[in-house]
Order: sequence, then C-alpha cells, then structure tokens
Amino acid sequence: MVLQARSRHREAAKPPQAPPPPLRGALDAGAGEPGPGRAPPSPGRRGAAGRRGPRAEPGALPAGAGLGGRLAAGLRGALGLRRAGRGRTWSTLVLAAFAAVLHWCHITHLFENDRHFSHLSTLEREMAFRTEMGLYYSYFKTIVEAPSFLHGVWMVMNDRLTEFPLVINTLKRFNLYPEVILASWYRIYTKIMDLIGIQTKICWTVTRGEGLSPIESCEGLGDPACFYVAVIFILNGLMMALFFIYGTYLSGSRLGGLVTVLCFFFNHGECTRVMWTPPLRESFSYPFLVLQMLLVTHILRATKLYRGSLIALCISNVFFMLPWQFAQFVLLTQIASLFAVHVVGYIDIGKLRKIVYIHMVIQGCFWLFGTVVLKYLTSRVFGITDDAHIGNLLTSKFFSYKDFDTLLYTCAAEFDFMEKETPLRYTKTLLLPVVLVIFIAIVRKIIIDMWGVIGKEQPNTRKHLLDHGELVYHALQLLAYAVLGVLIMRLKLFLTPHMCVMASLICSRQLFGWLFYKVHPSAVVFAVLAAMSIQGSANLQTQWNIVGEFSNLPQEELIEWIRYSTKPDAVFAGAMPTMASVKLSALRPVVNHPHYEDAGLRARTKIVYSMYSRKAAEEVKRELIKLKVNYYILEESWCVRRSKPGCSMPEIWDVEDPGNAGKTPLCSVLVKESRPHFTTVFQNSVYKVLEVVKE
Repeated sequence: MVLQARSRHREAAKPPQAPPPPLRGALDAGAGEPGPGRAPPSPGRRGAAGRRGPRAEPGALPAGAGLGGRLAAGLRGALGLRRAGRGRTWSTLVLAAFAAVLHWCHITHLFENDRHFSHLSTLEREMAFRTEMGLYYSYFKTIVEAPSFLHGVWMVMNDRLTEFPLVINTLKRFNLYPEVILASWYRIYTKIMDLIGIQTKICWTVTRGEGLSPIESCEGLGDPACFYVAVIFILNGLMMALFFIYGTYLSGSRLGGLVTVLCFFFNHGECTRVMWTPPLRESFSYPFLVLQMLLVTHILRATKLYRGSLIALCISNVFFMLPWQFAQFVLLTQIASLFAVHVVGYIDIGKLRKIVYIHMVIQGCFWLFGTVVLKYLTSRVFGITDDAHIGNLLTSKFFSYKDFDTLLYTCAAEFDFMEKETPLRYTKTLLLPVVLVIFIAIVRKIIIDMWGVIGKEQPNTRKHLLDHGELVYHALQLLAYAVLGVLIMRLKLFLTPHMCVMASLICSRQLFGWLFYKVHPSAVVFAVLAAMSIQGSANLQTQWNIVGEFSNLPQEELIEWIRYSTKPDAVFAGAMPTMASVKLSALRPVVNHPHYEDAGLRARTKIVYSMYSRKAAEEVKRELIKLKVNYYILEESWCVRRSKPGCSMPEIWDVEDPGNAGKTPLCSVLVKESRPHFTTVFQNSVYKVLEVVKE
C-alpha cells in the first residue's frame, strides 16, 4: 500500500492530463454500490482504473499521511466502506466496540437478574450449572484446583469419575479445549494478581432466611465460577462487534451494521441462549462462525485472493469446529451453498479453483469429513476422535423410525421440530417480512442477471454478474439454516442471527438502488427500524423483567448428604442432569452423565434408565451391579412427567420393550417400597436415594 501511495504521489506531481478512457472494474468500494449522487452503472459500465470491488484502494493519501492514515485507508477498504474522510473507518470500529459493550452488559445483566449469581454460594453456583453445563464446568474446576496446570490436564485426560469404572479422555470426548484455555488463563491471572498484591475477589456472609443457614458468597474474577462466566460473556460481547462489522461490510453502509445489531437485540431470545446457559459449546463456538462467514463473504467479493485471507479462514474454522460437535454439519451446509453459487455462475473458474482446490481441498477435508482429519491430527497428542450420533435422529425426522435413543432426543424440546410460534415471533418484529423481501429481491436479481447473460451474451454483463456472488451465497445459506432450524429447534440459533445479517441488505444499493433514488436510504431504514422496535422493545422489556434468585434446596440437601454420609469412592447412578451435579459438587464417581453423544454412554444410560421401565426389580438390580453402582438416585417426577404424548419414560420404554407393556412401572413400585432389592437411605421432596443390596 505504501508503494502504491508513493506511485500516486508521483502521478499527482505530473502535469494534468485528459482523463483516460475508463477501464473495467467494480463499482464503488464496499458492496459494488454507487456513492450518493452517482447513477447506478449499467452492466457494461467501466469504472476507474485499478478499482475492483472491495480490493479497490482508497483515494491517494495526502503527502503528509503517516501510518495512521495508511491503516485507516486499509481498514476502510477491508470493511467495504465508501471513502468519506479518514475518521469514517475509525468511527465504524468505535460503533462496533460500542455494540460489543452493549451486548456484554445486556447478557451479564440478564444472567445476574435471573439467578442473582453474585450472591450465591459456591455450591449454589455449581448447582445453577444444570445438565451439560455442570459437566463442562466440572473439568474447569478440576484443572484450577489441581496442584499444577499440567497435572489438571492429565486428570481430565485420565478421568475415573465420569464413567466409572472406565478411565476416559474427557478432553477427547467432550471438546474441552475452552475449559483448558480458560483454566490456564485463570491460573495465570490469579498468580499475577497475588504477586502484585491486588485483591481478586470479595467475600461476605449472605443470610438466606426461612430457617436456612447463612452462606459465604464471593464476587470477583478471583472466584472460578465468576471468571468462567465473565470470559464467556466477553467473547459473546465481541461477537456483537463482529455482527456490526459484518452487516456494514455486506451492505456497504454503517446503517446495515445498525440494522443487524438492532434486529439481533429485538429478537434476542431467538438468537442466543448464552445468557441462560453460558457453558454450552455453542457459547464458545458460534462467535468464530460469525468471523468465518465474514471472511467467506470477503473472499467471495474480492477480485483477488491472498494467502492471508485463506489462512484467517482456516484458523476461524479450527476455532469454530474444535469446541462443538455440531460444527461439522453447519460447515457442510456452507460447502453446499458455495457449490450452488458456482453452479448458478456467480463464481468464475479462476476463483472456483482457488476456493475449491485451495480453500476446500486444504481445509475442506475438515469440512467434508467433519472434524475427522482435524481431530486425527490432534489425536497424536491428545487421542482425539469423534462419534457420529445424528443419523438416527435425522432418520426419525423423515420416517416413522423410533428407538430409545431417538425418543430421548426428540422428546426434548430443543431437538424437536421448530415451534409453530417461532415464525410468528419473527413476524411480529418484522424480521421475517424484511428478510423475505430481501430474499425475493436477490432471486429477482439472479433471474434478471441470468436472463441478461443468456439473452445478450455480453462479457461485460457476465463480469458484472460475477461481482455479486456474496448475495447469492447468503440467500442459499439462509435456506440451509432454515432447513436445520425447522428440523431441530436448537439449530435455529444459526437461522435467526443469519436473518439479522440478511436484514442489513435493506441498505444495499445493489438491491434497492431504484428505491433510494426516490427516497433517502436513511428514511427507509429508520422507518423500518421504528416499526421493528414496537415489538422489539416489548421483547427486550420482557427479558429485563425476568427477576429471580436461584435456589434448589432439595438438591442442596442431596449433595450435602452425599458429601458427609457416603464414602469418596461410592458410585452413583440416576438421571443424567442430576449425575452432572453429583460429579461436579460431590466429587463422587458416576456411571452416566448428560453428554449423550457417545455410543458406549448411551448403552450405559439405557441400563440406568431401566429403573423407569416396567422390568422386574431383580433384573434391573442385576444390571446395576454389573456397572458397580452403590447408590441410585430415584426421582419420582421422571416416572410421571412427559413433555408431550408418548414421551414419559414408561411410554418410551414401551417402544423399546413392548413385552412388558401394560405392567406397573418399576419406579412407581420403588417409590412406595424399595425392599427387598434396594434400601432407602435418603429421601426428601424430590430425591430418593436407594442403596443397591448386594447379593
């Protein structure tokens, strides 16, 4: 860039000459949009020499421009913004930073309001991490409490508590890279603060009332749970900065970034659940998908690919794929979308070679085979492998296939089909209508472009067509995410944010330039945002009105009883969510847990859940003894509750074990009388602990 600026300075010193005939190139930098007051170019129109889409250099820098000016010019070109002064790019970054801080404050406020997390005891904070969350956090706790970091990593790679009596590599099984990194940061942070004598946490006694004993509550980054949650919220705050930049880059206008951010906030409950479930894998993984898709958009728009762009894309892929087992399926939809973009004709053969043979062959191996290759490379150090667990689930979506495992998935709301109310909620905030208008505009543009290419056979028209592949890609990716979201409700967390990004295209002159010559773009955008804010502000107010305080006295009594009344090597079995808490807070070995993706674990859980079947007590006890279970935690609610018809545990077992259908469920029998095969050793309003009588 420095050489180019110097070259332009020399050109500026020459006597003025007649302007050369225009050469072919992209439109104004950013999204190929004409600037204010410029007529939209015809497909054959030629622009200024050397100006090719987002790679176009900004205007010549002043003779006195230093590093700051060159950096601002480079960032302005990278963001696809029209040149309007040196401060425009910096103001864009400042707005992105403001969006990041705003989202961080929002999710932190919601989390604190919901649980009063800052005033909970250590045990209560651990119990607040239910199901998978508690399991993941337990390994962070193991590493930070170990004598050394390396010893802690060794403990999670040689774990005997999670699937007793097996010794398993939980780093391989549960994608625990975020916990390892955060634990290392925590240990470094606390050691540095101790070294310089800065207090990292404040503790006080909290009186709970209602005859409950007071508890000690600590607040500050020196508390492991507070540190863990804080880092997750900071990462997801930075994600909002990426969304602002993404919307700005895609639309070519900072108004597009504003639309993306506000749509995200107006539909916040449909876009993310990080404020309710911080430790889940998507909380660590999804921000890197946003970065990855921004880089893909940049590569599609650029007229020349550079090695740095591909390296950055590869790195973002790695950080997206490693923490989350679902990442491979998302990237597979991206490959399908990119291939369709080429089929339609929006990627020329030269770019196709670079994207497919470099981008896809080098790192598409990771995509096409999921995380197999990537995990194989790391397996040389950590023994990493992956388990396929989605096939039967997808089969059950399209056919009448049912078995025990698929029913456990589909009976959970997050793995069921998308709720019928979800599209209605999109409509109320006008997100769905706006995105549909944009999608129709893109389809219309594709038809017009294809008709122009087929009918006129003009190479200039063909070149103009190839400059806008990113729009087609986003439309196709929207369809892919819509399919995923409809099939599995949990995956609408990909669909809704992408709809927010697509909404930024309401500012695009490529799609709505004809309208912006009649009405000022700002008027259109703010009118739409004003209409969105009616329901959007109500949604935000609903979130802000959620005020509670976490309390789970029955489970607290259970954990305290286990801590003080059982041996450290006593082995427990029971419902998966409860086992996560027993493993985390009581530090007792368990035989099953909530991470249901492993085939061996599914077989173990099936044996444990036979307590809720209609089998004979003696048969169930015999299988539990084979697993070396000492205590079984029975929950009567699991015996009677069901999320929908056919989804109570006895009904699920009727599908798996039709021979015993019609008999009284074993759990109902044991709630009344546990003898002779089990002995009741603890009981409260929710839990009943049965000791397995040895033969």
